[in-house]
Amino acid sequence: MNPPAHDPAPNIFPALKYKDGPAAVDWLSRVFGFVQQMVVPGPDNTVIHAELRLGPGTIMLGSARPSDKDNPWAAEPLGIYVYVEDVEAHHDRAKAAGADIVRPLQVTDYGSWEYSVRDMEGLLWSFGTYLPEEV
Repeated sequence: MNPPAHDPAPNIFPALKYKDGPAAVDWLSRVFGFVQQMVVPGPDNTVIHAELRLGPGTIMLGSARPSDKDNPWAAEPLGIYVYVEDVEAHHDRAKAAGADIVRPLQVTDYGSWEYSVRDMEGLLWSFGTYLPEEV
């Protein structure tokens, strides 16, 4: 079997949570040279969602929020977000294989259809239809 052709558009994104989201956006931009592609400010000097680009790569980040059993992404300091075209099939495959699904398939407030799962060592992954746009 031949490997799939290389697709230059990334579909896997580190997702980081910081105690001080605005300071993280500033620091990562100033010190590492990340370009602020999108920053959505939140209440009380927080960041709801940000996308920072360095070369062809993008990271997503936000301000950490209190733990929420319905959304493990709220307080998790690090996770991986993966865009997949058919998230329902992906979810069903993971569920059939016995994965620890910690957030069922749902539509988010930003319009993504996604779910979250912990891998065999407890690291958080989310798979969904949200895809950061190229600039």
